[in-house]
Parts: sequence; C-alpha cells; structure tokens
Amino acid sequence: MAPPIIRSLLSLSLNKLSRFQNPISCFSVSVVFFSSSATQESRSPFSLADHLIQKHNFSPEISVKTASSLTSVKDPRKCDNIISFLKESGFSKSHIEEALKRKPNLLNSSLEKTIKPKFKIFRDLGFSTNDFADFIAAHPSILARSVDDVIIPSILALKRVLGSDSDVVKLLKTLSWFVAFDLQKTMMPNIEYLKSCGISSSKILSFLFLFPRFFLHKPENVKLFVKRADEMGADRKSNMFLNAVRTLSSMSEGNFEQKLKLFRKLGFSEDDILSTFRKTPQVFSVSERKIKEISDFLLTRKNVGISLIRSQPLVFSYSLEHRLKPRLLVIEILESKNLLRRKVGPATIFKMSEKMFREKYVRPYLKELEKASMDIVGT
Repeated sequence: MAPPIIRSLLSLSLNKLSRFQNPISCFSVSVVFFSSSATQESRSPFSLADHLIQKHNFSPEISVKTASSLTSVKDPRKCDNIISFLKESGFSKSHIEEALKRKPNLLNSSLEKTIKPKFKIFRDLGFSTNDFADFIAAHPSILARSVDDVIIPSILALKRVLGSDSDVVKLLKTLSWFVAFDLQKTMMPNIEYLKSCGISSSKILSFLFLFPRFFLHKPENVKLFVKRADEMGADRKSNMFLNAVRTLSSMSEGNFEQKLKLFRKLGFSEDDILSTFRKTPQVFSVSERKIKEISDFLLTRKNVGISLIRSQPLVFSYSLEHRLKPRLLVIEILESKNLLRRKVGPATIFKMSEKMFREKYVRPYLKELEKASMDIVGT
C-alpha cells in the first residue's frame, strides 16, 4: 500500500477522492428528557415542556431548555401564537428549534411590539423567506435589539457604505450578528479614518466582507494599529497596507513581539523581518507552532535553506501535510528517477495551484509514482 502522502496525490489526480461521512451519534431523547433535572423542568405548573413536545413536536432537549427559561409564563397560548407566527412566516421546525436553542426566552417576547416590527424591517430590506429564517435562526438575539437605537441606524450605516439594500442583505446573510452592533460608533468612523489614510473604498469594502470584526474595533485602537504599521515601514500606498493593519489588530503587542523573536531565531535579520512584514504581513498571523513545524521540516530537505524561507516567507501560510510535504516528496521521487527535463526549485512548486501541480508533476508520472510508493513501503 502506498504511503498516505503519495496515495493522497494520486487520488486527487484521478479525481477519485473518497468521501467519508462521519456517522451521526444517536442517543435516546429519553435519556435527556427523563433525567432527574429534566423531569423537574418538564413538570412545571402547566408542563410547558410537555406542551412544546406534544403540540409542536419539539425535541425534549429544546423543550426543557425553553421551559426552564420561561418559568414565569403561566399560559402556553402566548408561546403558541409566536410559534404559529414563525411558521406562517416560513420558519421550519428546525429553524424555530435552532432559534430557541440560542435564545429560549424568545417565546416570552411581545409578538406585536417586538417581533413583528423587526420582521417587517428585514423583509422590506429584501430578505427572502428562507434567507430570513436562516438569518434569525443563526442570530435570534437581533429580535431583542432596539429598532430605533440599533437596528435601523445599523442598516442605514451599512447601506451608506455598501450602496444598496441587496448588498446589505448579501452581507447580513453571512454575518447576521453584524447588525446587532452600534456601527455608528465603530464601523463608520473606522472606515472614514482608513479612507483618510489613502486606502481605497473598494479595498475597504472587500475587507468588510472578509474581516468584518476588524471594523468593530474602537476607533482609537484602529488609529494605534495604523501607527504601528507605519513604524514597521508598511507603505500606505501599498495594497498590503490594510493587511498589515489588520494583522496587528489580530494579536496583542506582546504576542507580536514573540513572533519577531521567533523570526530572529530562525535567522531573519531586522531588514528581513521588515521586508516580510511589508510584503506578506499575514505571515505574522500564523501560529508559532506552525512556523516552527514548517521551518523544522524544510530545513531538513535538500535544496531548501534558510535563504529560501527568508525569500519566500509565504510558505508559513501553506499546509505542511497537504501541500509542502507531498509536493516535495513527489519532486524528490521524480528527480531520483531522472524523469524531469529540468530542475525545479521548491519555491516554484510551493506556489503552484493544486490543479497545475497535479497536471504537471503527478498525472504524467502516475505509474512511476505508484511503483516508487510500493518500493518505499517495501523498504
């Protein structure tokens, strides 16, 4: 049998990837529902947990958790009205259960004053029935936010930045929690400040979708991150400047200093470090453990020295097991059998797309690689 690395590459090349599905661990709901604590909860004055199970077919776990949060509710009709409204609004049973799992006291909200007004706001914004059900199921606490103080101002702020209702919906479909923050105090001043630093609106917008939490930093902190990026020599006119600022925002100053010490220990000079930060700042977000593992591996291979790592620090962002190791092994096998017309450097093979690497170095040599893998097993 071929070693895992070779098998993986050959399998990818032949597009015969095996798909494994983890079995879902099943358990008896009676274990949860009829535990001593659950039984006590289910025997509230009017057995709300039993009511949710029998009338709405909710799971015992969700029913018990919801009932335990609604001990002051004396009549299940209020809960029934909210559940009926959710179902009429396109929510499936799984949507409702997911929402109750995150916010069990949702059923104690005011249907007319709290829930319906927010449904209208988001429907008018352009959410489809199913998208809105997904939206609320993922972040039901939005329904507890103030319409006038939080939701409407946040939506208006997003619309000013993104330009249209459809783009706001697009953002919130993947970042439902974003609208729950006071964006007037964080996102808006941060965007205006970044623009004043010379960063283009298009770059800021792309980052808003990729790294939304960055824009929720306190404005004074963002200014500090920019100052530190300037001190590290990052060029505000460079496309990498915002990456540098975000990288600094992702860790404490102490942790960043530890990364600098690690790079110095690996043999990076101060100029090397500054150059790396300016060109590939995201490398500094890689964990120390991964940096050590990759450098330890690469420095044991032939034709790979610290000079290559210094010139190609992006290798630290690649997967050791799924990219670096298998590619080096394949090239070493092909070189040992004199199958390559010309020598190929590690930097070149690391940067190749997966598709290109398979087409150029795996597919044409399937038989040879299979034989080599069998020989490795036999030795």
